[in-house]
Parts: sequence; structure tokens; C-alpha cells
Amino acid sequence: MSTLAPCPSCGSEFTYEDGALLVCPECGHEWSTEAAASSGEDSRSINDANGNLLQDGDSVTVIKDLKVKGSSLVVKVGTKVKNIRLVDGDHDIDCKIDGIGAMKLKSEFVKKS
Repeated sequence: MSTLAPCPSCGSEFTYEDGALLVCPECGHEWSTEAAASSGEDSRSINDANGNLLQDGDSVTVIKDLKVKGSSLVVKVGTKVKNIRLVDGDHDIDCKIDGIGAMKLKSEFVKKS
């Protein structure tokens, strides 16, 4: 049994082939098998608050005070974060901030330095 690509719309893994199309039974989205084969990890693009394209290893600056959930710490405006790593999900930046440690940030709250 071959593994089919998950639905690009809702992420469901229960896709099936219907002729030349792939179909998602959960949301009803249909797409071509050529589009699924040509899309890959390189197709994701994550932009900062100004619309600049971010890449792994970039340095960014925080543009808004961010409260750290579960503690009384705050990441202040102007904090520079070096060597970011882009990941999938709502918080799409993995990084390490001096004095705080490992964090996940949303790209909408940073600008490329």
C-alpha cells in the first residue's frame, strides 16, 4: 500500500485517489497528483512582520513585548535572536534566547535583522 500525501487544506492523512485527483474525505478538498508530487518541504515560506522571507540560521529582532507563558519573564522589544530554525505549526520559529532559554516564536512578532 502506497502512502499518499496529506490534505494541503486540513492536513488529514485519510486521502484517497480518484482517477487523476487526490481527495480528502474530511474537508472535500481535491487536488491533482502532479501538484502533490511537485510540492515538497521547499514550498513553505515563512515571512516576518515586514514581509521579508525568513530562512534557517537568520537573525531576527523582536518587535513587541512578549510574555512567556507559565512564568513572569518577558521578552522585550529589540531582543535580538540569532540562528533561528523554522518549523511547522502556529509558532513557526524555534530559537534560544539569552537569559530565557529555548522558545517558540510566531513570525508575525519578529523582523529580520
